[in-house]
Amino acid sequence: MSEGELKGILKRGYGVIFYENWPIWLSGIIIGILSVLCFAWGRPWGVAGGLKNWGDWIFYGLGIYSKSPEPFFQSTNSLLTLGLLWGAFGASLMSKEFAIRFAPKWELLKGCVGGIIMGVGSAMAGGCNVGGFFSATSALSLSGLLMMIGLFVGAYLGLRYLYWELEHISTGQGGAASTSGGQAVQPYLGALVLLGSIVFAYLYAQEALTRQGVLLLFGVAFGITIQRARFCFVRGFRDIFMTAEAEIPKGITFAILISILGFAILKWAGLRGEEVYVPQAFWFGALVGGIIFGFGMVIAGGCGSGSVWRAGEGQVKLMLAVLFFALSTSLTENWINNSERLLKLMGTSVFLPNYLGYFWTVVVLCLFFLLYLIVAVWNEKTEKFLVEP
Repeated sequence: MSEGELKGILKRGYGVIFYENWPIWLSGIIIGILSVLCFAWGRPWGVAGGLKNWGDWIFYGLGIYSKSPEPFFQSTNSLLTLGLLWGAFGASLMSKEFAIRFAPKWELLKGCVGGIIMGVGSAMAGGCNVGGFFSATSALSLSGLLMMIGLFVGAYLGLRYLYWELEHISTGQGGAASTSGGQAVQPYLGALVLLGSIVFAYLYAQEALTRQGVLLLFGVAFGITIQRARFCFVRGFRDIFMTAEAEIPKGITFAILISILGFAILKWAGLRGEEVYVPQAFWFGALVGGIIFGFGMVIAGGCGSGSVWRAGEGQVKLMLAVLFFALSTSLTENWINNSERLLKLMGTSVFLPNYLGYFWTVVVLCLFFLLYLIVAVWNEKTEKFLVEP
């Protein structure tokens, strides 16, 4: 093989990875595998916990909180979310897709409001679309399924609001702009960004913090995967009513089936605690929190993970959503945790194998998500659940 042929192969390979969007089904498989490996290594994947840590530090810095939060660079919650942002930023540079994208003032306001609403919902449900739904369901928690139902209801209500807004509110078109200079050097900067995450993890290992360093890399891997596939969970709940497309439901199904099987094996074998990531949110917190979160994610234009990776590629509206999500979930969760009445209202933890056993829990959950996929594909063909403006 000549040097020219080798360069051609490498160039085409780079193009496939960074210039073409990854198939949603493939990204779903990768997300599922990463979810299981992340849990096996240290803890389940989550996003809202990291945002809460960031919000805690903001309020602590302002003197509103008196107790110092868990250190930013040692909190596993924070590192997974930071890694997600880091990976998405690096991947967007590698693919020449990074740009500071402004939006009209009304859309920026919706980013702020949507972030606040998502923060409230995630605090009630024990996590966002990742922790409260995806990882909680993978951990065999009944509250995860209940949040999923809430997300559907919230997404439907959010879509109805958007249609109402189009008819009744004049939002204007001013303020939208995009700046993306230096595209030629973006891949080189992206390589440095991603290499920096490896160096960062190595430095963690030198300080006997290998667990934290590797979890940061897991977050980076999630960020790269989600950004390259443009994988946003909000579409798994909104698109059924808006476009009837079943692409994201397919990806979610592949991801969660793999994750459920992996989590079940780890818990059944005693390698991880049975109650790990089983939120105390059944039933009120999961259902009502899911409705609130689902409404907020449609208003903001991104879920918990989706807002973070879009912020990583320069979308100002989602940067604001992430900021206000962090502030809102910090305040709401602290308020709930300091009230016995509110804690009791949110609910209790329900670990399904305690009632069904591991085998039947896995069977029921797998059948449930296969049914979700079948309905989504059927709806794509029939547009039965399509909501007209």
